[in-house]
Amino acid sequence: MGIILYLIVGGLIGWLAGIILGKDVPGGIIGNIIAGIIGAWIGGELLGTFGPSLAGIAIIPALIGAIIFVFILSLILKAMRK
Repeated sequence: MGIILYLIVGGLIGWLAGIILGKDVPGGIIGNIIAGIIGAWIGGELLGTFGPSLAGIAIIPALIGAIIFVFILSLILKAMRK
């Protein structure tokens, strides 16, 4: 049950990061999950683990990390289209 909750929280964080930036995360649900999990890792490395935690993911650093990841991903995809 823990891995399912981890994936759900990761998907929600990736989805929120896409909404906050106004960017669509490529890959749909799977892309949101990946963005949320990678964002949680980035946020944990940069900011540590403060704030509320759900399924082992610190929500605030994970959201900030996911926003950073989605922003960088959108820049890379935009550069590849040119």
